Amino acid sequence: MLRALVSTAGRLLADLNRSLFRECLPALEKIDPPAPAPRPFRRLERVVLTDEINRMLFEEYAEHRQGSRGEEETGWVLLGLREETEALVLATLPAGAHRSAGVAHVRFNSDAQALASRIVRQSDRRLSMLGVVHTHPGSLRHPSDGDFQGDSQWVGRLRGGEGVFGIGTADAEATDGPAVARQPRPHVQCLGELRLSWYALKQGDRRYRPLPVGLTLGPDLARPLHSVWPTIEEHAESLDRLCRQQNGVQFQVTAGERGPALLARLPLAEPGAALHLVLGADVTRYQVVRGGELTEVTTEETRVDRGVYLLLAELAGQS
Repeated sequence: MLRALVSTAGRLLADLNRSLFRECLPALEKIDPPAPAPRPFRRLERVVLTDEINRMLFEEYAEHRQGSRGEEETGWVLLGLREETEALVLATLPAGAHRSAGVAHVRFNSDAQALASRIVRQSDRRLSMLGVVHTHPGSLRHPSDGDFQGDSQWVGRLRGGEGVFGIGTADAEATDGPAVARQPRPHVQCLGELRLSWYALKQGDRRYRPLPVGLTLGPDLARPLHSVWPTIEEHAESLDRLCRQQNGVQFQVTAGERGPALLARLPLAEPGAALHLVLGADVTRYQVVRGGELTEVTTEETRVDRGVYLLLAELAGQS
């Protein structure tokens, strides 16, 4: 009896913590562009993942379990295209190292999510938030009551008033032979011991419903950002403010001195001129590009948005 009471209390506490999970997702207005015109949406009939996204989810889930925080929950935000009865997932944004997480909850780093969504949508403005994937360290293969309390409050703000939700667990039955993914049920994918179970929730629904999952050939448009995610987390607030205050800021992942780096390019008034901000592992570099020539410049300012404005003021004075 005591064990049953403790187990029940543990589940209730886990559900309460999970109800806080959605509070730190990025604000939808930062991710979704205004819809050009109302579109007819019906209930989702399936979610479609690109092959790179599907592989990435399983790979990063496996890496997470092997890491020092492997007992915690983790997750990803899903971006893509909402069609009439289908959601096509084209990009994933990880919860990140700055997430707040435990064995029964995960809160995403919302500043990093908002900046990353802005960067991804440079290539396709149609991309919008479709939903989230998060893991359960135990064997709860469906969203919890706490998940529902959070999701039901904001899912109506997604396109079509409906979201896609994936639950990751590590309780799949082991199989002999090569590591080949299996789909034992239309809404379930398994690779080794890892399992992804997919659900949909529409505004006004009282429960999630299983959502069939399909695959297609294609990329994860946000995959390059995963390699510089610590940099995105460190500078997200400053860079997002810079984007909101300056027109034409563009980002790309480039080769840095100590590995991949995030490059932000700000156009200057002169034709073809730009200020480059190169953010790498513990290294921040400012470069002015004029007439095809690159000049390194320095500033003592540690916040990158303030550093940019100090250099812009200096450049304006020189002109």
